[in-house]
Amino acid sequence: MMEQRHRTAVRRQFRSSLGSTLIVCLGIPDRYRYMDPHLIDLLERKMTRFTG
Repeated sequence: MMEQRHRTAVRRQFRSSLGSTLIVCLGIPDRYRYMDPHLIDLLERKMTRFTG
């Protein structure tokens, strides 16, 4: 799961590219396999408020 330290590392590494881009932590545990239907559903539900 992305934690504050991960967000800080991403901001530090990509500072010049990010500008004021929002980095969001969705709070999803890292226990899903690639393209797991449950993960996809969870991502779609959590991202709705950011993507409309």
